[in-house]
Amino acid sequence: RVCDMSTRSGRLWANPVIRSVLPVVDGAAHVRVDEAAIAHVAGWLAYEEFSPISEATTSPFVAALSREDGIAFGMLTNSIDFAFTDFALSRKYEHTTGAGNTLYDSEAMVACLEEAYTRGVPVLTGAWMASVTAADLDTIFPPEPVRMPLQDERAAVLNEVGSILVAKYGGSWATWYDSCTPALYANGTGLLERLTTEFPRYADRSLWHGQDIAIYKLAQLGLWCVHLQLIACRHRGAIADMESATSFADYIVPLALELFGILVYTPALAARIANGEEILRDSDEEVEIRACMVYAMTCLTDAINALRPAGLHVIPVQVDYRLWKAYHATHRRHHLTRTIMY
Repeated sequence: RVCDMSTRSGRLWANPVIRSVLPVVDGAAHVRVDEAAIAHVAGWLAYEEFSPISEATTSPFVAALSREDGIAFGMLTNSIDFAFTDFALSRKYEHTTGAGNTLYDSEAMVACLEEAYTRGVPVLTGAWMASVTAADLDTIFPPEPVRMPLQDERAAVLNEVGSILVAKYGGSWATWYDSCTPALYANGTGLLERLTTEFPRYADRSLWHGQDIAIYKLAQLGLWCVHLQLIACRHRGAIADMESATSFADYIVPLALELFGILVYTPALAARIANGEEILRDSDEEVEIRACMVYAMTCLTDAINALRPAGLHVIPVQVDYRLWKAYHATHRRHHLTRTIMY
């Protein structure tokens, strides 16, 4: 194991997600983590500027929302933040805004939802989510030039989430949020604990060689986005233990880590990814990519912090954004998995 847990302290190395992925890292047959590459990348990444979380900013659109609508917008976008690449064409969904800016994948999705809200579509209400159809989503996400993938699945996710919100929380994400302890983990009452048990779409788990592996990409990402919005807008309810979040196991950060030499794939797996072949959900290869990514990002964050003053330490989600932002629109192929979990 590259990072021996016996030498680690603090909440990050004790959280359920990092504990969950360790058996995969130790037993992986298709992916390995390169210790020397982690040290090399940390040796330059540690000296880049990372904005303090306390100085978080948000978009003018979100800043203009009420606290309740801001929470709802953050959770809405993350509920359907998955699968933006057309499997047949290996081309990402894109959207050109009224200002002429072309955005890709999740940034394009967010822009489309902002535009729909501005037009008066009640996208933040549980009732709208509970009844929306794939055809409705096609009007919100125009096919330019490719259709948003998995629209039927997106509609089904929103129907499920909206129905739960209507049945239990008056159709309001903010009501659900405020019914939780404002922490990821709080003996079962924390936001992450409740989100992943009350809403099946957030139960991002896989079975690997008989082991239950919990990764919770969108659940953690959604709560991170809400946390930043609450800080930026000076609203109450920011999350007390965001350092307990892991990196978000998606398509793009593994690609960045592979480019850096931190994740090393077998030749067979590397060829399948380069050829645009689908890596099946819950296959050994898919679970190993995601688990090794989460682990490697935790190790990389530790290595970065070892080179930074205590007052400038970062957490994995900050390093995650640095890599995702740099590579999310790249032409290089990432692994493709048909899933609603990322």
